[in-house]
Amino acid sequence: MSAALQLDAIAVRIAALRDGGGSITTLSNEARASTELLGALPPRYGEVLLNLLDRLESGALFSEESCSFSQKDLLDNLQVWADKARNQLVY
Repeated sequence: MSAALQLDAIAVRIAALRDGGGSITTLSNEARASTELLGALPPRYGEVLLNLLDRLESGALFSEESCSFSQKDLLDNLQVWADKARNQLVY
């Protein structure tokens, strides 16, 4: 699968979670397996993505009140990451 298609798939998973559906595990597994995408981006993009996914997964283990990571904020940050990654792939 091409880098652009992998990014599209991640963006769909993020949107689904933001709309109250989807699975954090599915998003995380798909994003971590996106080797074409991560290889096409500068290394810092991979580092940021993995950090956000780690925090999202950790937050999923706790209720919103007991976790220091806001799922909404993390999903917003993942969307920003995806938007910036798309710009990197275009240029």
